[in-house]
Amino acid sequence: MSTLRLEIVTPERKVYEKDVNMVVVKGVAGELGILPNHIPLVTPLKIAPVKAKIGNNDEFIAVHGGFMEVRKDKVVILAEAAELGSDIDVSRARLAKERAERRLAQKQSDYDAERAELALQRAMNRLDIAGE
Repeated sequence: MSTLRLEIVTPERKVYEKDVNMVVVKGVAGELGILPNHIPLVTPLKIAPVKAKIGNNDEFIAVHGGFMEVRKDKVVILAEAAELGSDIDVSRARLAKERAERRLAQKQSDYDAERAELALQRAMNRLDIAGE
């Protein structure tokens, strides 16, 4: 089975780099499955897990927004932040989720509500990847 290279890069470091059989992401227009020899593409990403299929195994990476560039033999995700499941501090993610939910429950300006909603999405993404 053919493969393509998946790289997930943040401003701080390269989080992930492996040859995979398929990449599944959530773009702003919906879910995308990328196979080797896919047509070139650039799309913004939502805060959501990225699934890397390697044979019969799936690896998940928490990606918190950014862009994906697809080339014939390579997918590069430039993420604002990204974490492997093993790197996620579950107790910190739970606290962030609770804090965001409290802020959303309060009457706030639209700006503060939007920030709280994004914080909630990031926390839930981390907890999902960590299996919580």
